[in-house]
Amino acid sequence: MSRSIEQVGLIGFGEAGGILGAALARAGYTVAMYDILLEQPARREGLLQKAQQARVRPCDSAGAVAQCSVLVISAVTASSSLEAAAAVAPALRPGQLFLDINSVSPDRKRASARLIEPSGADFVEAAVMAPVPPQGLGVPMLLGGARAAAWAEALRALGLNVSVIASDVGVASAVKMCRSILIKGLEALTIESLFAARRFGAEEQVLASLRQSFPHMGWETGLPDYLVSRVAEHGVRRAAEMGEVASTLETAGFEPVMARAAARRQTLLVEAMAARALAYRAQGFSWRELADALEGGARSPDAGRRPLPAVEA
Repeated sequence: MSRSIEQVGLIGFGEAGGILGAALARAGYTVAMYDILLEQPARREGLLQKAQQARVRPCDSAGAVAQCSVLVISAVTASSSLEAAAAVAPALRPGQLFLDINSVSPDRKRASARLIEPSGADFVEAAVMAPVPPQGLGVPMLLGGARAAAWAEALRALGLNVSVIASDVGVASAVKMCRSILIKGLEALTIESLFAARRFGAEEQVLASLRQSFPHMGWETGLPDYLVSRVAEHGVRRAAEMGEVASTLETAGFEPVMARAAARRQTLLVEAMAARALAYRAQGFSWRELADALEGGARSPDAGRRPLPAVEA
């Protein structure tokens, strides 16, 4: 049966939700949103302005979003995914699609599905396989669920870059979780390696060695800045996602040694920045400048013998 989506609702209007919502509104679709931060007076006005600029209609509840949408996209933090599903479920009805794009474990996706299914609406999981900016609607998404194939064409018509990989909920999120061990692990390793190397005055030699070993990765250009910037900007969220990775591995019978270590390194960087009141700035970001700022500008001849700054446990 051919499906058509004209009304889209977003639960969560952070980075991913805001980008997707604005793009869909520009494409001519009716878009509504609800974010729990609307209930915080200090954050409400900023969110309302963001929604107005994106031509997205704010709603006072998750249920209100469901009532005016065919497609409801859940784009919240990992820790809030179940609460988002529970909040929207009572207002859903047959013929609607709940698309869970959150970076959470397979078990959490399946738990969300159990909350949605009694409504008669369809639940489809989506694993977002790259940063939403700058690709926006074109960011690759892997779909899973009994109704994933039935909705795929309609989602592509919206401009979403979706591929159905499983009829069972949990497979797509498992792909995302296992990939994150490498991606977010590489971010954490880069911070630990290069910040320590800069403390020793050896970062150029380390980077030269990495260039020689992995000549096509971009160690000589923007890769180090990019990897560190992802943690500097989104370290809290990414550490929470690595917590979901750890849960995924434990369910499969693997001890999540690397996942937990990566989460710890990400958290420590964010805590160190907060301790020095350092705000992330995308324009001209430099990992070297961040490392020096965390150092406090104090570099002495015996720097190599001193312990690492607050980014170390």
